[in-house]
Order: sequence, then structure tokens, then C-alpha cells
Amino acid sequence: MIAALVCGAGVGAGLWLIVRGLFPPRPSLAHALAQLRRLPEPAPVLTPEPEGGFAARLGRPLADVLARSKSDWLLPSKVRQDLAVLGRIPERHLAEKVTLALAGLLFAPAIAVLLALGGAHLPLVVPLWASLIFMVAGFFAPDLGVHAEATRRRRDFRHALSSFLDLVVVALAGGGGVETALADAASVGSGWAFGYLRRALDQARLARQTPWAALGRLGQQLGITELSELAASVALAGTEGAKVRASLAAKAASLRTHQLAEAETADQAASERMSLPVVLLFAGFLLFLGYPAVQKVLTGL
Repeated sequence: MIAALVCGAGVGAGLWLIVRGLFPPRPSLAHALAQLRRLPEPAPVLTPEPEGGFAARLGRPLADVLARSKSDWLLPSKVRQDLAVLGRIPERHLAEKVTLALAGLLFAPAIAVLLALGGAHLPLVVPLWASLIFMVAGFFAPDLGVHAEATRRRRDFRHALSSFLDLVVVALAGGGGVETALADAASVGSGWAFGYLRRALDQARLARQTPWAALGRLGQQLGITELSELAASVALAGTEGAKVRASLAAKAASLRTHQLAEAETADQAASERMSLPVVLLFAGFLLFLGYPAVQKVLTGL
């Protein structure tokens, strides 16, 4: 019965996808005119590598179908920013989500079949609801892991950004222009964060764009507000001739202060977590000492 339900759901989903592909919805006139007048988008600053394992290759066909159906809610903008920070393409992540969702959908029926072979029969509603819950959990679980990893990577980027600002201030103090100071500061540093900055500035130079526009676009793609604020400050110096060296130095100092506060908070949280095993050990020791006396009292009654 469970296999019939799963097969029926698969056949229904396949028929719906076939009908959607043969008869796609016609766009409205306003949307068609907007597409004709739409300006070409600038080239993306980030160029993630199309890598992936077995899960990504297994779910790639269905993920391509979902991507062509314009289902943007499957990968919200926040998840896309996290993927940009990690250097992963959205198609790979969507394929992994689809694979885990299918695995969660089939996990409960497989367990139910094994229990039935062992002589234990479950009601039909139990594996059905379990399949739906595992499918939803398997689809959204990769987003949580990506967000946690992207948060750590953004923290590392902010550390590199404070050093980048110090280098820009030194270059400006030496009498260099804004564009020259940005290029020199990006060429000095090493690591993936400085690689992103160099790539953004190189693309801006090749496309004959302002470097602060490329830095602002990079901040939007990575979801780092400090980089967008840096681009706005540098834009004032490049377009209106504002003295930006003092503001950049203050911004670098504020970034370091914020990072120091985050480090102290993390240390305090780690200290609190370390006290928990000591409390549990002390409680077990008290239980070990008091057990003989409690047993004698209970047996004496």
C-alpha cells in the first residue's frame, strides 16, 4: 500500500512536470515589454566552481527541472548570499537538497517494510506522516549547515576587511589616489577574502567601472554590510572629493572593536559550556556518595 502511494505520487508529479513543460504559462504583456527594455546585468563578481559529490549528481536532473520552472522560493536570496560566500553554485545546492528530500521520503517506508518483514505492522498513517516530515527536514537541513558555515566565513572576511582598510589608509597617506590605494591594498594581502577583492577591482577596471561600484556589488552578493558601507565612503571621495582617509581609519578601528567584542563573547560562551561537564561530574559524585545511605533508609522502612 505504501509503495502504491509513493508510486502514485511520483507518477502524478511526473505528469504535472510534463504538462508544465509542454504548455508553459504565457507571460503577460507588461512582463514581455519589461524584458525588452531591461538593461543587461553586470557580470557577477564571484565565479563559484561547479563542484559536487554523489548527492549533487544524483539530484541534478530534478534540480534542473525545478530551476527552469522559476521556483525562486526554493532558494531564497539569503541562501544565495550564503552560497556566494562559500563559492558554491545554487544548482549544486538545490541538487543536494532534492537528493536529501528524496532520501527522507523513502526512509520511513523502508523502515516500515523492514518492520513488516519482522512481524511488526504499523498503521498506514505513521509512515505516511513520517515520510512527509523527513522529506521536509531533508530539504531544509542543508540550508542550516550552509548558513552556519557562511557565518564563520563572513567573520573571517570582516577580519581581512579591517586589514584591507588599514592598507588603504596607509596608501592614501602616501599621496596615492583612491583607485590606486584600493588596488595596491588588494594586491598586498593574501587569502580568499583578498582574492575576492582583487577580482572585483580587476573586473571593474576591465569593464571601465568605478571600483567602489564593484565593491558595493560584492558586498551585496556576499551579504556583508561593512563592505557596502566602505563602497559608499569611497564613492564620496571618488565623486565629490571628500577626505575619506579619517573615516576609513575610524571604520577599521570600529571593525576591530566589534571583532574583539565578538571574540570575548565567544570566549565567555565557551567558558560556560566548559562548566557544564564539571557540574554533571559533581552531581554524579554526590549521587555516588549518597546512594548507600538512601538505600539503607529505604530498606529499613
